[in-house]
Amino acid sequence: MPTLDVVDLNNQKVGQVDLADEVFGADVNEALIYEAVRQYQAGQRAGTHKTKVRSEVAGSGKKLWKQKGTGRARMGSVRSPIWRHGGIVHGPQPRDYSYKLPRKMLLGALRSALSAKVRDGELKVVQAFNLADHKTRNAMNALAALEAGRTVLVVDNGENRNLALGIRNLKGVTLVPTREVNAYHLLGHESVLISEAAARKFSEALAK
Repeated sequence: MPTLDVVDLNNQKVGQVDLADEVFGADVNEALIYEAVRQYQAGQRAGTHKTKVRSEVAGSGKKLWKQKGTGRARMGSVRSPIWRHGGIVHGPQPRDYSYKLPRKMLLGALRSALSAKVRDGELKVVQAFNLADHKTRNAMNALAALEAGRTVLVVDNGENRNLALGIRNLKGVTLVPTREVNAYHLLGHESVLISEAAARKFSEALAK
């Protein structure tokens, strides 16, 4: 069972927390993580790409010249795909790229990602994100004291208005509630700052 230090916003140790071994100390399954990240990115695609077929491009439908007798190849429309500015054949059309993965796979990928962060020393447990106000400068100073790094994922339970307003303008800092964390978020940031309450919730919710 991994035991992590709990620090305050001044990066001073104030205690320890015992976390579930099957959540924060599991074997890292890279294949599961890959599938979870791929599924998340597919769901983020807009899918609004569109090309026009021959019935949609501008141009007259009149036959360009008579069928026979001109010596030229027969041609029926200026909107033909073989002509410049004609329609596009088999081009992309609007579609939904999202797909579902089994719940067990997503939970397994989340366990693997959390365990990888703990293994690499990139996850830090903070007692609570109790900021005095919502000023960005104070939030930035708190992250600097915690030695968070250039890209930081902040995970907290529930709603924390001062935290949300304080870090929303900070480049490279992302705030995600516990219920929305996935492998993509964890792997996309150099370090993870997680509140003690959120860490305990993960231990309870993701334990097999």
